[in-house]
Amino acid sequence: MERTRPPVDGRDLERSITQILDNMIRDEMSGDEPYYIQHGPYERETMARPPAQPPAYDLAFVFRADPRVMWPVEAKVLETPRTLAPYLADIRNEFLTCRYGPFSPSGAMLGYLLAGRTSDVLVNVEARLNSPLVPVGTQHARASSKSTHSRVVPPGKAYPRTFDCYHIVLSFHGLQRVLVEGQHLE
Repeated sequence: MERTRPPVDGRDLERSITQILDNMIRDEMSGDEPYYIQHGPYERETMARPPAQPPAYDLAFVFRADPRVMWPVEAKVLETPRTLAPYLADIRNEFLTCRYGPFSPSGAMLGYLLAGRTSDVLVNVEARLNSPLVPVGTQHARASSKSTHSRVVPPGKAYPRTFDCYHIVLSFHGLQRVLVEGQHLE
């Protein structure tokens, strides 16, 4: 994505980048994988009673044999390596409570970094989660690590208790949020 620099809508950076990333991943897939990628799929397993809406992932790799089983990916725009509150909240409040990825023993957080060093994001995530991050992959140019957590599994559910969270940070230096009238940065 850094090589091609497709146009990104600054009014909605997270969705705009994720939508482009979805298409780029599809282009790399053969079609023979036991899964497909989907932008914005719903997690019906943990949906509250109607009229509540089910949780929706930014991206998910959906198992073809059982579409209830998804490998969820949540994305967050990070203004700097220290602006992590929404990123960490998704890990703690969604993944570790089994609201996200109930059938999966792992999932991923994508950080879209607007300024600063990607490696600093991982250092700060490790400190704020109070959990060691282990580097993954062989491409050291890309900031990616994994943390392992114990989840709170609801009574009567056989969801995986251990959860591996993959952290992938992509640099988008030069991109800026475009605020529309009445909008505030969170």
